[in-house]
Amino acid sequence: MTWFLFAFATAFFESLRDVLNKYTLKNANEYAVALGLNGFSALFLLSLLPTAGIPIIGQQFWLALGFGASLNAIAYIIFIKAIKLSDLSKIAPLTTFTPLFLLITSPVLVGEFPNGKGLLGILLVVIGAYTLNIRQLHKGFFAPFQALWQDRGAKFVLGVAFLWSLTSNFDKIGVQNSSPIFWAFANYSAITVLIVPMALYQRNARSRQGWNFSRTSILIGLCNAIAVACQMNAMSLTLVAYTIAIKRTSAVFSVLFGHFLFKEKGLRERLVGAAIMVMGVVAIALS
Repeated sequence: MTWFLFAFATAFFESLRDVLNKYTLKNANEYAVALGLNGFSALFLLSLLPTAGIPIIGQQFWLALGFGASLNAIAYIIFIKAIKLSDLSKIAPLTTFTPLFLLITSPVLVGEFPNGKGLLGILLVVIGAYTLNIRQLHKGFFAPFQALWQDRGAKFVLGVAFLWSLTSNFDKIGVQNSSPIFWAFANYSAITVLIVPMALYQRNARSRQGWNFSRTSILIGLCNAIAVACQMNAMSLTLVAYTIAIKRTSAVFSVLFGHFLFKEKGLRERLVGAAIMVMGVVAIALS
């Protein structure tokens, strides 16, 4: 069960990372936060290389790195914007849609085929998403979905969830053609390089306020480095869907953090919705 411990640690530190992101975005530009997150992650992962070693790189490594880093650069910027726009307790559970999308992308990219239990998981994920806005039910049966879709942050995260369903498979390919730590370092280094020109363009086009890297940015990078190192190790030991399923329990942590730290409302329905969605993710993983 070593993979489970790695995956659960991923969930906790990823949630803590998003809490720090939300806190930092009060006074920082989202491009600066995205750049700091990925840049400091790469630096912390670099410090692990002497003990992890540099592996023999497989033929598919560079292909996975090119596609994975490009999609992740887009995904991280969109995700940071979503955290800035919406309640953390509302958007974090929506990342559980990633395993749902994995039912489509994993068979194509890495040949992992879940069985019929995945249908139950899909149903639970949808029910959980519905529960997030159950207070809107008095406006009509589809009102909770409409409320979700009208939230810009929620729409952004659904797009991010799909992108991460792709990048999770490229992570698997990258790990198989190198090693967990080396792949994580190479991936976040490449993402940082890709975000730099976008960040510089935004800095020149907008106000230069909110571009200073703080101690919080270093903590964000540290939490993300720990999370991704644990995730890559977990994926090297089990299926992508299993790892992502446990990782998405971070939604429950984020709902609790959002309520107690940022005073976000709707704890009951969001916690219930997140729990149902996580149950769906587990069902997909068990398939």
